[in-house]
Amino acid sequence: MKLTTTFVLSICTVIMVFSQKRKIPTDTMVVTNHTTTIKGVPISYTATTGTQPVWNEKEEPIATLFYTYYERNNVKDKPNRPIIISFNGGPGSASVWMHVAYTGPKVLNIDDEGYPLQPYGVKNNPHSILDVADIVFVNPVNTAYSRMIEDKEGKLPKRETFFGINADISYLAEWINTFITRKNRWESPKYIIGESYGGTRVMGLANELQNKQWMYLNGVILVSPADYKLYNTSQPIYTSLNLPYFTAAAWYQKVLPTELQQKDLFDILPQVEHYAINTLMPALAKGGFISDHEKNEVAKKMAYYSGLSEKSILQHNLDVPNAFFWKELLRDKTGHTIGRLDSRYLGIDKTEAGSSPDFNAELTSWMHSFTPAINYYIREHLNFKTDIKYAMFGDVHPWDRRNDNTREALRQAMAQNPYLKVLIQSGYFDGATTYFGAKYTMWQIDPSGKMKDRFTFKGYRSGHMMYLRNDDLKSANDDIREFINNSLSHGKPAKYIKN
Repeated sequence: MKLTTTFVLSICTVIMVFSQKRKIPTDTMVVTNHTTTIKGVPISYTATTGTQPVWNEKEEPIATLFYTYYERNNVKDKPNRPIIISFNGGPGSASVWMHVAYTGPKVLNIDDEGYPLQPYGVKNNPHSILDVADIVFVNPVNTAYSRMIEDKEGKLPKRETFFGINADISYLAEWINTFITRKNRWESPKYIIGESYGGTRVMGLANELQNKQWMYLNGVILVSPADYKLYNTSQPIYTSLNLPYFTAAAWYQKVLPTELQQKDLFDILPQVEHYAINTLMPALAKGGFISDHEKNEVAKKMAYYSGLSEKSILQHNLDVPNAFFWKELLRDKTGHTIGRLDSRYLGIDKTEAGSSPDFNAELTSWMHSFTPAINYYIREHLNFKTDIKYAMFGDVHPWDRRNDNTREALRQAMAQNPYLKVLIQSGYFDGATTYFGAKYTMWQIDPSGKMKDRFTFKGYRSGHMMYLRNDDLKSANDDIREFINNSLSHGKPAKYIKN
């Protein structure tokens, strides 16, 4: 059979197309210019979206990280312009949540409480901190468009190079050094912000940047931080710290006793916190040797503060799992479950029976709105186009959690750097990284108490991503602005002064 030239070329083209691998460029960037209005002031800014390599000890690229960098234009005093390096958590989460819902110049098209609206997309963020600081949103390996890179033999690097507490901190610190150098920001006041597991990450990064990269920070911001020195330890400390969250969630769902329900949340929580530390924690420490009288008294008070029944609390020997609380709180009232990361959200399970919800009501709602918005925004607004799938959550497991010294790492960084201050932001309705757990972490970072005036805690009437609620979007960004201003040097030397 005789083939025409056109037909042969067509076959070759098809073969070439289908033999190509789907890859992300190792080192590239796209620059776009934009304008917005923040706090009533018109602002022009440049967005740089691209990838930057991670190198091994042989100076060979082994991965590339996708980032988006927002830089305000026409800044007269560039050396004094702060820069914030932003991470989300997971581990394995893209830096999407704070990017298009909190500090960046665009936010999701959602209602005032954070629920999805169609058409999906983004709108200007009138509360963004871009007026006071430039921001880079960094995506660790296997999140967003960040990927490992094959060597000359087609082999990927070992997974333990990236996927663990200390490995993650080490390679990201190296990457940040390169980024700061490329963007000529060594003179700038520097901040790192991390949400959820990102809190663990930035606690460790503070010390890694300082002692391995010789990069000193002005501030560390922990948003709904996860602390693996605390979670899943099966210790009385962890369980007792959950009670104030139970109270907050039950108050929001209007199932507390009338005497408490008619009060404002802020009038209730201090007494619950006091009870959790001074009564519940010692009671749980006694385990099975607690007296029946004390056990019953504690169960009665826990029921009063949580909306649960005394019977269910006693059936758990006072040690009520959070997952059971999410399933149980409304079981006999409306039959709904409540959200893990934000207990304002409601879910519907196949059966009302069971000890934990079928799914996370809040996370499915967030994926509903964030996924289409970030894919649209990156392509159509930032003009970065690729066939690589944007990984909202990437394959980073198994994750090595051994040798977690991040809490101590932050203490060391603060002790060595008198400029360094810490801001913690938490939502009262967060049942995964609870606000009282975050307070406890803050208390434990510096056992000496000599640096406690350099910590600030801010709480909000929302959940894990407090900024989804419009009122908290404004106040939380304003709290970061205030923190930045209070942590700048203002001409003062970095030194300790004897009182």
